[in-house]
Amino acid sequence: MNKIKFFKYITPLSICLAVASCAPPLAPLVQTKAVPAFFDQSTDTTNTASIPWRTYFKDPNLVSLIDAALKNNQELQITLQEIEIAKNDIRVRKGAFLPKVGVGVGGGIEKVGRYTSQGAGDASTEIFPGKEMPDPLGDLKIAAYANWEVDIWKKLRNSKKAAVNRFLATVEGKNFVVTNLIAEVADAYYELVALDSQLEIVKQNIILQSNALEIVKIQKEAARATELAVQKFQAEVMASKSMEFDILQSIKETENKINFLLGQYPQEIKRDKTDFMSLLPAAVQAGIPSQLLANRPDIKQAELELTAAKLDVKIARAEFYPSLDITASIGVNAFKPSYLFTMTESLLYSLAGDLVAPVINRNALKAEYSSANARQIQALYNYERTILNAYLEVSSQMSKISNLEKRYDLRSKQVAALNRSIDVAGDLFKSARADYFEVLMTQRDALESKLELIETKKDQLNAAVMVYKSLGGGWK
Repeated sequence: MNKIKFFKYITPLSICLAVASCAPPLAPLVQTKAVPAFFDQSTDTTNTASIPWRTYFKDPNLVSLIDAALKNNQELQITLQEIEIAKNDIRVRKGAFLPKVGVGVGGGIEKVGRYTSQGAGDASTEIFPGKEMPDPLGDLKIAAYANWEVDIWKKLRNSKKAAVNRFLATVEGKNFVVTNLIAEVADAYYELVALDSQLEIVKQNIILQSNALEIVKIQKEAARATELAVQKFQAEVMASKSMEFDILQSIKETENKINFLLGQYPQEIKRDKTDFMSLLPAAVQAGIPSQLLANRPDIKQAELELTAAKLDVKIARAEFYPSLDITASIGVNAFKPSYLFTMTESLLYSLAGDLVAPVINRNALKAEYSSANARQIQALYNYERTILNAYLEVSSQMSKISNLEKRYDLRSKQVAALNRSIDVAGDLFKSARADYFEVLMTQRDALESKLELIETKKDQLNAAVMVYKSLGGGWK
């Protein structure tokens, strides 16, 4: 007899263990590659990313624009709502730990056939002497119900941990949006003030060309120049005026780009238009590569998403194991309201436990497990790609700063030489020792070199902005 009872209980347990033992193993992940040094093996840990953006950017107009963008930018506000959604998901996962409790109130009436087992029994039942069971029979119930899944395989706990990691990932995502937003505003601002300087150069060149045109007209009247020279100078003045309107359009578009980042309708952007060429790019120091992992929000976001994906695999694997559900209820039940709270006759309660292992739908569980594992591998590659992209960004921008510094020095010397050549060409033309074509080409070359010098200065300032962003600065 004892052996029969033993096999009665051990058989279901053995089946559950056999089912659990068929769960697929966790897939191993490839080791993440080490990050090399940026240029040399320097151990200097001074890092520009640790500087607050209010300190890094010196222009008060730019600081004011960034402040407005951080308050009003729609993309940033959308990201903040994503954080709220992720935070609420944690609350949902926490709630799964607790029993699901509900209260129900019900009522009904039932009439059964008299010549049935139930009807015959009811007809002969007395509530108390002389009072038989009513027919038809009412049914009133007030009860509390509870259902609880026991987290024996840490499925619910891992689900909560995954939600927490995704919440933290959205926070890092917000930080990355802040870093990008600051860089975009600064980049557009420097582009705007560079266009202002180019506009001023073009206006000065128009005045210079107009003066040369008047001289050519006078020389033509004195038979020292031809109508061809007059028309050539006239065409050059028209070309410069056309360039002026192109720059004005670029200024308007850049202003609207900044307005969009600030979340405001078109309006003039306040800036200093006088001293662009005197602006100096901020000094930058890259520190060591390991700091990149700590400073870049997108790397930390990818790392947290990888952690969440690993937990998702464990959750999917736990679906293969038996689940233990406990259900309970307690309340009162009677066929008449006056008997509803007659204790203990109207009292009802129940308690049950179910151990259920998946058998039929294992293919679906295997598919979900395979998908979770694939998403985990995706997250790993995304993490490695994010690190690689960050490293290459820093390397490229640091190299760009070095090369732009040398290019700016050579451009400055070129502009100085061409400015002197304009005066020389003008004097030679007045004394008939140089023709009009030489004067035109000298003025054109000088204009191009000045515009290119301004472009190089803008590239220097933007490179300093991009290095600051690439190192992970701005969000702290």
